[in-house]
Amino acid sequence: MEKRILGKNLEVSKLGLGCMGMTAGYGAAADHDESVKLIRRAVELGVTFFDTAECYGPYENEKLVAEALAPYKGNVQIATKCGIQVVDGKQLLDARPEVIENSAEMSLKRLGVEVIDLYYLHRVDPKTPIEAVAETMKELIKKGKILRWGLSEVGADTIRKAHAICPLTAVQSEYSMMWRQPEVTIFPTLEELNIGFVPFSPLGKGFLTAKIKKDANFEKSDFRSIVPRFTAENIEANQVLVELIEKTAADKEVTPAQIALAWVSAQKPWIVPIPGTRKLSRLEENLGAAEVRLTIDEINQLNGALDKIKIAGERYPAGSDFAKRAGN
Repeated sequence: MEKRILGKNLEVSKLGLGCMGMTAGYGAAADHDESVKLIRRAVELGVTFFDTAECYGPYENEKLVAEALAPYKGNVQIATKCGIQVVDGKQLLDARPEVIENSAEMSLKRLGVEVIDLYYLHRVDPKTPIEAVAETMKELIKKGKILRWGLSEVGADTIRKAHAICPLTAVQSEYSMMWRQPEVTIFPTLEELNIGFVPFSPLGKGFLTAKIKKDANFEKSDFRSIVPRFTAENIEANQVLVELIEKTAADKEVTPAQIALAWVSAQKPWIVPIPGTRKLSRLEENLGAAEVRLTIDEINQLNGALDKIKIAGERYPAGSDFAKRAGN
């Protein structure tokens, strides 16, 4: 698979694999052995970039990734995250230096590696200045615990403050044909500072596969069950976006998911999407997007059409902790 560079020197596959959904976020955890097989199949298909976090599970996702990738040590890059502690089933933001340092040590042990390739602050902790976080990450780099660091779901001001102290390699955020806000809020900053961008949910949490209809029924443990975007009314209203993707996919004789992923990759050369899945067939379909080429005219036509579509429903419930943590 074609490679891309995040930041100054992190070379990874054009598409990565988001591993969260195998143990968290979308109902009961997937079968462990099947998940191991899926991750290893991703390697066989050229993926070298895998995304996890200590709070996924919690902790179980890092262990899963470690087991699956053990045979490929030195040939793949693993990104993990700190800053969200799970206490009595609830997520708490905590980015104090001592907490980050302990999290890094524990992630190293769970992942079975000597150094973490890319270490993100998962969400900004309002109680801890981002400058203190950057200093902590700088110290972890000096100690050889991590090679690079990044931020997730942050605004331009936070990026600049952090980068001035310890240069960032990547910023992670939701981004897709359904959620384009980062183009305005952070893309100019990332381009100026030579920071890579790693979009999660590049398939709109599954919506852009064209498989989710208004009668969809999500389990209570599925995050989408509380997301305004996935009410029956909003699913129906947003079918106009699906129809646009389906038409483009038919014209190019590929699938809607492949168009959605190819579109994300085509926006900037420093973007590496990390679609996640639990199904081998979906994995193979998603990774096929790496070979889909959109011309400049096709990209411009799609962007022009997208500009005219108003997406119904927010990506997080209004007033929720999820909403409050985003874009700070």
